[in-house]
Amino acid sequence: MRILVATDAWHPQVNGVVRTLTMMAEAAAALGVDVSFLTPKSFATFALPSYPDLRVALPGPARIARLIAEARPDNIHIATEGPIGFMVRRFCRKHRLPFTTSFHTRFPEYISARSPIPESWVWAALRRFHSTSHAVMAATPALADELRNRGFNNIVLWPRGVDAKLFHPRTIDLGLPRPVFLSVGRIAVEKNLEAFLDLDLPGTKVVVGDGPARAALERKYPDAVFLGGMQGERLAEAYAAADVFVFPSRTDTFGLVLLEALASGVPVAAFPVSGPRDVIGDAPVGALNEDLRVACLSALALSRETCRQFAFAQSWDVSARAFVENVACVRLEALKGSKQHLHVQPTQTAA
Repeated sequence: MRILVATDAWHPQVNGVVRTLTMMAEAAAALGVDVSFLTPKSFATFALPSYPDLRVALPGPARIARLIAEARPDNIHIATEGPIGFMVRRFCRKHRLPFTTSFHTRFPEYISARSPIPESWVWAALRRFHSTSHAVMAATPALADELRNRGFNNIVLWPRGVDAKLFHPRTIDLGLPRPVFLSVGRIAVEKNLEAFLDLDLPGTKVVVGDGPARAALERKYPDAVFLGGMQGERLAEAYAAADVFVFPSRTDTFGLVLLEALASGVPVAAFPVSGPRDVIGDAPVGALNEDLRVACLSALALSRETCRQFAFAQSWDVSARAFVENVACVRLEALKGSKQHLHVQPTQTAA
């Protein structure tokens, strides 16, 4: 089976969407599934005004059609609601091809943090975007329920995983006063980092990541240590050096960084909101409290071995299998209602 994934988020961006798609594709290959990507690298791009490190593609319908034809996919999945996602959605609807989508980001909250646009307007636009999807994939049961309550249809589950070989406990000393309270992620207003940096905590606060708010936060919080963006082994070592992982975001739909920290044997401190609550549940691997300082201090007493065991059960193999099964179910339903083969043929798009 060949699956083409259309995404506006791609390398060199470092975020949960890119990591999810990359790791899922690697795991899907072991299932005999070829996952390819239609990304901004195939188009001219421009930088977002408030996110100079994020580039937005400018796709045209003819090039979209040609790239899809060249990929010859059995199935098309649209991962993001950006320009590429919209153009691929348009192509699928024009050619009456079934497609799946996934919900990764709470754009209504992100946009309202930067503009006067009402959240209800953005939710309406997202509802419209996903309304013709044959399956809208959500990371957790709680997110699935929320989307249904907001009027989304055809919701299915697509769980996330963690690379437990890369992220694992090890002895790392950053040479900083302990305990080390670590936060990892994009440094932007929607991540609510100030709720963490404002806390009166012992030891050291460490932030890994980059983003438009970094310079201002470094000036405002000179006692915190900002290590910049990290990937791979360096990122894994940063996790392992921490005593508590602090997740101050109130808007993330999941938070892969939570699983990466837990796989590294680091307990989580967070607000009791949907993202961390869905990942941790009732497991004794994190402290969730509206008083984030209380959560941070409580997390210090949690077992690092229990954190590791909890994360070890979350694999990308399980995630990839769920993704492939969701896509395959849509394809089977489409084949039942159509006698024609669902491959996208070059002659179709040329017409």
